[in-house]
Amino acid sequence: MFSKILIANRGEIACRVIKTARKMGIKTVAVYSDADRNALHVKMADEAVHIGPPPANQSYIVIDKIMEAIRQTGAEAVHPGYGFLSENMKFAEALAKAGVAFIGPPAGAIEAMGDKITSKKLAAEAGVSTVPGYMGLIADADEAVKISGEIGYPVMIKASAGGGGKGMRIAWNDDEAREGFQSSKNEAANSFGDDRIFIEKFVTQPRHIEIQVLADAHGNCVYLHERECSIQRRNQKVIEEAPSPFLDEATRKAMGEQACALAQAVGYTSAGTVEFIVDGARNFYFLEMNTRLQVEHPVTELITGVDLVEQMIRVAAGEKLPFAQSDLKINGWAMESRLYAEDPYRNFLPSIGRLTRYRPPAELAESGRAVRNDTGVFEGGEISMYYDPMIAKLCTWAPTRGQAIEEMRLALDEFELEGIGHNLPFLSAVMDHPRFVSGEITTAFIAEEYPDGFEGATLADDLIHRVAASACAMNRVAEIRRARISGRMDNHERVVGTDWVVVVAGQSLNAAIRADREGATVTLAGQEYRITSDWQPGQPLARLMVNGTALVMKVAKLPGGYRMRLRGADLKVQVFAPRQAELAQLMPEKLPPDTSKLLLCPMPGMVVSIAVEEGQEVFEGQALATVEAMKMENILRAERKGKVTKINAAPGASLAVDDVIMEFE
Repeated sequence: MFSKILIANRGEIACRVIKTARKMGIKTVAVYSDADRNALHVKMADEAVHIGPPPANQSYIVIDKIMEAIRQTGAEAVHPGYGFLSENMKFAEALAKAGVAFIGPPAGAIEAMGDKITSKKLAAEAGVSTVPGYMGLIADADEAVKISGEIGYPVMIKASAGGGGKGMRIAWNDDEAREGFQSSKNEAANSFGDDRIFIEKFVTQPRHIEIQVLADAHGNCVYLHERECSIQRRNQKVIEEAPSPFLDEATRKAMGEQACALAQAVGYTSAGTVEFIVDGARNFYFLEMNTRLQVEHPVTELITGVDLVEQMIRVAAGEKLPFAQSDLKINGWAMESRLYAEDPYRNFLPSIGRLTRYRPPAELAESGRAVRNDTGVFEGGEISMYYDPMIAKLCTWAPTRGQAIEEMRLALDEFELEGIGHNLPFLSAVMDHPRFVSGEITTAFIAEEYPDGFEGATLADDLIHRVAASACAMNRVAEIRRARISGRMDNHERVVGTDWVVVVAGQSLNAAIRADREGATVTLAGQEYRITSDWQPGQPLARLMVNGTALVMKVAKLPGGYRMRLRGADLKVQVFAPRQAELAQLMPEKLPPDTSKLLLCPMPGMVVSIAVEEGQEVFEGQALATVEAMKMENILRAERKGKVTKINAAPGASLAVDDVIMEFE
C-alpha cells in the first residue's frame, strides 16, 4: 500500500480524499494556487505545495507543476478527484512515465471513454444503444446549424471534453444552434483547453440515471447500482438520490450489466460512471462514461456501505476487489443536495464573497438515519471567482425515500449559511414539491416547475400556522426576558399578556397562549399547538417540537417580530398586542426603487462583450451583453423594447453585483 499520495485537486473533493487516506494511514499532499493559500484542503493535508496563480490554466491543470510537486514531496500515487486533470490522458501517461501510480483508470481507457465522440462510437460497436447524433468534428456555426437540422430539433450541443454542464447547450431552432455552438466552443476552450463540439438528438422528457462501476486489474468488475440525477439546472446536477424511484429490478440489472460490459471492453479499472438517459417506458440510452469519481458518489456509498475512494486507492495499489456482485445490496435510501454559491432569486447567477457564517448540521450515523456533509470551505473563508461555485454536498440517509427526504428537509433548515447568495432556499423548496416527493421527475423538472425562476416557496396554511404559533411562543420568551430587566421605575412593571396577533404571509391570526414549565400551548386558527423548545432570544437557529413534530427555523430579530426562514420560504413574522396590530395596519409600506430602465450586472463577473451601441433600438429578448463568472458565460437580454442611452461598461471590465452596465430611454 502507498505511504503518501498527492491530491491533484482542491475544494471538497480534495478534503474528501484526505479523510479516507487518513483513515487508511496514508499521508497526503495538497496542491494550491494563490487563491487557495488558506483553503481547508491545504490545512487538512500533511504537506502542501504552491503551484501558481489562481486561474486553473496556470495552476491546477498545468501538468508540469503537478509533476514538480510530486518530485518535491516523493508522493507515490496521485488521486485526481473530479474535473481539472482527472480525465486527462496526458497526465496519466506522465505519471506512468515517472513511475507514479494514477488512482484512476489506464490512459487507454481515459482516451477511449473520456472523449464523448469516441466513447459513443465504441459504445455502439459494443452493442450499447445510443442517442442519434453526429459524432464527427464540427467546423463552424454554419455546419452546426446544418447538422442540427438533419438530426431534427431539439438538439444538444456538447463539448467533447466537457463535464459539469460546461460547454453544453440545448437548441430548439437554427438561431439557438448558431448561438449555442459559439458559446459552447468558448466555454469548452476556457474550461478544458479543448473546443471540439458534437451534436446529438435531445430526448424530451428524459430521466438522467447513472450506474456506478468499480473494476480491478484482475478482471473483476461490479456495478454499485444506480443514482437518479434528473434534478438539473442548465444540465448541471442539483439533487441526486440512490436508488432511483423509477427503475425496476430488471432494468437496474440490465443497465448495470451493460455498464460493466462497456467498462471491460476498454480495459477499465478503478471507479467510473456510465450515464444513461431513460425514457418513460424504461428504455435506456448511453450518454457517456465519466472515467473518474463523480461528484455525487456519496449517495452510492450510503446505500452500499462501500468507500469508493478507498477502493480506488486499493485498486491502484494492485489489490483485488473484496466483494462480488452478489454481495452488493441496496440498503435504504440516500439524498444529496448540492449547495452552490448561486443566488436563486437572481436566476441562479454566481455569487462570490466571504462566508460570514457557515454552520452545517451535525454529521451523524445512527440507527435509522444519517447526515453527511462533504465540504471544502469554512466560516470566514472566501468563495473565489476562479473556480466552480460548489460550497458543500449535504447528504442524508434513511430506510425509505420518504424518510430520507424528511431528514434532508430538517438538515437544510438547520444549515446556517450567510455572506453570499446561495441555493439553500431552492433546495428546500424542491424537497417539499409534490412532484419531487412523488418521484415523477425528469431532467425538465426545474424548467417546468420554475419557468419564471425562483422567488421563494409558498408554504401550506398548516405549516404557516405552525410557524405563527412558534413565533408566538418565542415572543413570549423574549417578553419575559424584557419584563425582568433591572432598574425599572416604581409602578412600571411590565406584564406579559396572553392574547396576541400574529401577522405572517398575508394572514392576521389571533392567538392565545398559556404556558407551563415544560412549554407553551398556543390556540390559533381554531387549533391548539403544543410547543417545546430551548430557544433563547439572540440565537440564530430555533429547534422546536410542535405537536410532537420537529420544526427548525433560522431566526433573526426584526422590529415587532422576526425574520424566519424554512422550507425555502423567507417570512416576516410580526407578533403584536391587539392594540399594536390595529395601529400597524395604518403604517405605509416602503416601495423598492425603480430599476426598470437599467441593465444591472446580476452577479460578480467580467464583461466578455457588449452586443449593442448607444442610441440603438433594442427589442424584448435581444442579447445586450455577455458576462463571464465562474467559468460560465451568461447572456443578458432585454426585458422589453427600448433605446440604449448610455453604456457604462466595456469588455474586460470587472463588475460587482448591481453595477449598471447600460441605461435605457
